[in-house]
Amino acid sequence: MMRKVSLLLVGAMLGAGAVVGIGQGRSFIAGSAVAAAADTYRQLNLFGDVFERVRADYVEKPDDSKLVESAINGMLSSLDPHSSYMSPKSFKDMQVQTRGEFGGLGIEVTMEDNLVKVVTPIDDTPAARAGVRAGDFITHLDGDPVMGLSLNQAVDKMRGPVNSPIVLKIKRDGVSDPLEIKIVRDIIRIRSVRSREEGGDVGYVRVTQFNEQTFDGLRDAIDKIAKDVPVDKLKGWVIDLRNNPGGLLDQAISVSDAFLERGEIVSTRGRNAEESQRYNARPGDLTKGKPVIVLINGGSASASEIVAGALQDHKRATLIGTRSFGKGSVQTIIPLGQNGAIRLTTARYYTPSGRSIQAKGIEPDIEVLQDTPEDLKGKDDTKGEASLKGHLKNPNDAKDSEEKTGSQAYVPPNAKDDKALNRAFDLLRGIKADAHFPPDSKAAVPN
Repeated sequence: MMRKVSLLLVGAMLGAGAVVGIGQGRSFIAGSAVAAAADTYRQLNLFGDVFERVRADYVEKPDDSKLVESAINGMLSSLDPHSSYMSPKSFKDMQVQTRGEFGGLGIEVTMEDNLVKVVTPIDDTPAARAGVRAGDFITHLDGDPVMGLSLNQAVDKMRGPVNSPIVLKIKRDGVSDPLEIKIVRDIIRIRSVRSREEGGDVGYVRVTQFNEQTFDGLRDAIDKIAKDVPVDKLKGWVIDLRNNPGGLLDQAISVSDAFLERGEIVSTRGRNAEESQRYNARPGDLTKGKPVIVLINGGSASASEIVAGALQDHKRATLIGTRSFGKGSVQTIIPLGQNGAIRLTTARYYTPSGRSIQAKGIEPDIEVLQDTPEDLKGKDDTKGEASLKGHLKNPNDAKDSEEKTGSQAYVPPNAKDDKALNRAFDLLRGIKADAHFPPDSKAAVPN
């Protein structure tokens, strides 16, 4: 990478020299370019000076590779909460995870206040079975403090050989004393789509994350339910995206496309106009036009919000639940050969109507709040993207860019207590009515 940076800077300096003397304005530009290049070299020299001083004078002999890795990760993490460096091992682990199988505990995590925060435990994994909850803060791993570790370092410690135990010390809102939870590591096979026919007349599909198997799983689920339930009895579909942290962009596009005949699904816009891309639906609605209700909440993020936003803008589905997380950015994984990879935020995404949901989230058409247990009351909200330090700002004009934080993310473990799910069933069966269901197709964004 250093060589590439140097070549770019030399090119800029040569170009500047070529225009010196052509005109006062261009001479000024050339001088500015030279000054900027010189300043960049000065900063790189500063890094070299500090690096050498640490190597020479630190109380213990440091690991050179760890120093460089930490410096790179510090540079990337200073950009926004979602950019980071991945060591070769972390990169390999990420590749395995996106394929839908990896070793570990089964939790989605982020870093907040120098502690590891649980975004959501993945269904049917050791962490979920052990009682780890969304919003928990992990303070110690096998007795060692998390404070001072990067997110990648903490994740590496939580991963390990299958059947090996690890003890998590957890700080939980509403609980005065720290909790210690012992978890036995296992192979985490991500079954990203679960489904069932409900009452003989409704298809229910839960998407837990977007990995390489998600669209195939969705298609298989729809096909199976369509075979089990006669078309004249099928009232419609409930697509549950609650507490789905996201995943692969192409899978979000494919899942959206499964319910749309035509029109834009999502657009991505980078720093330069030529980097913008639009993704459109192809003919073929897997549900053959049956009504669709999508469930979202404060834990629905990223790829989940792409699907929800596309179906909402096209008036193809009614959204029920609470406001989504608000992660409206796209990360590109850039391999660095044997040196791992970087996860770099390269674009914002926009729903078909042109709205950015960054740090705002998607508002449901019908808000439904759950009845939470006594020990969770007042503690069941997620803070959302807007609460993350260094998050990207919403690019829309001031009146439309108000950031919003905090949204309920609790889902009752028993379906009979799930108010959002039961509202969806009642609407599909005609037991209850609402002005937002079915959505008004005339108000959809132009195709």
